[in-house]
Amino acid sequence: MSLPENPEVAQFLREHMPFSSLSDEELQHAASQIEVAYFKAGSEILSLGGRVDALHVIRSGAVEVFRRNGSLYNRLSEGGIFGEFGLLRNGVVRFPARALEDSLVYLLPEPIFNELFEANEEFADYVEVEDRTRLRQAVSQREDANDLMNAPVRDLVMREPVTVSAFASAQEAAQKMVETGMAALLITDTGQAEAEAVTHEPPTVVGIVTDRDLRDRLVAEGRDYSTPVAQIMSPALYSIESNQLVFEAMLVMLQHNVHHLPVMRRGVPLGMVDLTDIIRYESQNSLFVVSSIHRQMEVETLSALSADAAACFRRMVTEDANSRMIGSAMAVIGRSFKQRLLELAEEILGPPPVPYCFVALGSMARDEQALASDQDNALILDDSYDEAQHGDYFEALAKFVCDGLNACGYSYCSGEVMATNPRWRQPRRVWQRYFDQWIEQPTPETLLNSSIFFDIKGVWGEVSWADQLYRRILDKARRSPRFLASMARNALLRTPPLGFFKDFVMETDGRHGNSINIKRRGTAPLVDLIRVHALAVGSEALNSFERLDDIIAADILPRGRGQDLRDALEFISLVRIRHQALDLDDEREPDNNIEPENLSEFERKHLKDAFQLLSDAQKYLRFRYTPGR
Repeated sequence: MSLPENPEVAQFLREHMPFSSLSDEELQHAASQIEVAYFKAGSEILSLGGRVDALHVIRSGAVEVFRRNGSLYNRLSEGGIFGEFGLLRNGVVRFPARALEDSLVYLLPEPIFNELFEANEEFADYVEVEDRTRLRQAVSQREDANDLMNAPVRDLVMREPVTVSAFASAQEAAQKMVETGMAALLITDTGQAEAEAVTHEPPTVVGIVTDRDLRDRLVAEGRDYSTPVAQIMSPALYSIESNQLVFEAMLVMLQHNVHHLPVMRRGVPLGMVDLTDIIRYESQNSLFVVSSIHRQMEVETLSALSADAAACFRRMVTEDANSRMIGSAMAVIGRSFKQRLLELAEEILGPPPVPYCFVALGSMARDEQALASDQDNALILDDSYDEAQHGDYFEALAKFVCDGLNACGYSYCSGEVMATNPRWRQPRRVWQRYFDQWIEQPTPETLLNSSIFFDIKGVWGEVSWADQLYRRILDKARRSPRFLASMARNALLRTPPLGFFKDFVMETDGRHGNSINIKRRGTAPLVDLIRVHALAVGSEALNSFERLDDIIAADILPRGRGQDLRDALEFISLVRIRHQALDLDDEREPDNNIEPENLSEFERKHLKDAFQLLSDAQKYLRFRYTPGR
């Protein structure tokens, strides 16, 4: 062993966790105490139960670390550390290590390790936990920093709700709004005093009336002020429970384009939140974007709002919204573009000759939308559809919508999974036959179709048809072990970009060489394997995080692995999202390709942790759905 030159050692340590968290003084002190050891390939470095008196840092070469039972625990390369678990447990080796190739190793003496562990919290946090725990900690820190995630909607309620009987006149309702300063009233099926006198229970809420309702449905239509308020109220009452999150309230308002939302506690109104309340918590007015979308009268003005959608995305990233919030908000914006385009199409083409359902597929259906997404959509037509009579109408409608989406920033699908493709513009009975055949007779082509079409959400028209098809999928798939095994094999075709030494494996072709396609090699395989488990347990959820809730509840995974998958999906998604936001900042077209040199040390380390968890999850998927098990 020899004492190295301090500057070179200090610089090396500075580039790797956990030393990058140290102050310059701590770093120089650590570097001055480090010794160097050389190990030939195949030689034992640490033996189980032996003594360890230094933290080992790989300067060059590769080292394998093993569990107590002899199975491989980790494979480390330059910058990797080992021996920390023994140092934290009375200096007894818990994870033996062996040189995989000729290796140069820095040794940080135990007393210096202990000093840094006691004095530096980040250093201690890093060495004290395993890969999956480090990832959980990284994800939790981002969640903890996000007020939008943690605030229950009841925190926004500033006063009790104001109600008025359905039998009151519109004028009485308007007077009550003036007296109370409220822009919306809850409508009950009886008067407050009468309800409490007879039943001693609060009245039932049957609707809501807003100042806009008074303007549009009373004054503009020239109705008498004595008109019962029940005739101008909105009977479709969207509400939210008081213990749900501010973000969930925002999503309800986004999805239904409402500006006032009753907050309920076990069915009883606690109060009301409105648009201005939410805006104080929401990150860049995605509510405003959706509201603007529904006001546009032509494709040209709609397409101009794509810049607002990108600004919304960038602002949410900047303010540390998590991937689920961002994905949900962007999906709602995307579906709003579709809804408005369909409204415009019907205004131009006239009413549809037969009922239909326009569906979103893939990430937009799952509420996991990011930027750089193409459009995946289809049309479900009523069984009375006749190609000769009705074909021209729906071909024109599909073209109008898909062209409009392309103008709004949702590029055409390269695989032509769009309603403009006659194959994906079919009556209900044909869609039912499609899904039955895909499940009963899986082939490489139909498995690809299944991975796209099994994430389906109705966005316009007879939206319940999409729900009915999805329930059909769930019923048949969970009873078909052969199909689940085929889906599992298909989900293993895309592997995480980790090489033999846990280094990143780069793309080697095209203009994105020497980069990682983090969607194709990260989020997509995670979504695929989660979908297989979800189908197996009959989960009705579409969102991958919600599917994981059902998978965890079904107890089909080894203990703790469900949370591992959640953390891996969240972190990989966040890296993808953050780098798309950086592309916007640099005025580049956002994509899914990331160059490792543009990753921070924090991202590099935790991405490797997340990719390793994905790799482990794929091994388990192969094991669980092997035919005959």
